[in-house]
Amino acid sequence: MTKTQRMLAAIALAGAAAGLAAPAATAAPLAPLTLPDLPTATPGMPQGAQPRSVQEIGGKLSEGANQLNQLMELPNQLAPVIAPVQPITDLAGGLE
Repeated sequence: MTKTQRMLAAIALAGAAAGLAAPAATAAPLAPLTLPDLPTATPGMPQGAQPRSVQEIGGKLSEGANQLNQLMELPNQLAPVIAPVQPITDLAGGLE
């Protein structure tokens, strides 16, 4: 395809997408989002193991994401500790 043909194809696709999106935008309003019921506790389940609200579940997910972000930053935090011994580890790697 030439550059002109690619440009015309891109314009045609954009026009088609806009044409498809316009009727969807004027459709009936969306129904409000309903959340599912929370699961019930099973016999023998430890106290506090079952979440009491959707907000609590979201909070735990957010806490887990924050811990994952901290784990991803660990190499950057350890760089000042590793930098002084880096030449020794490079030399030891070269001896293998």
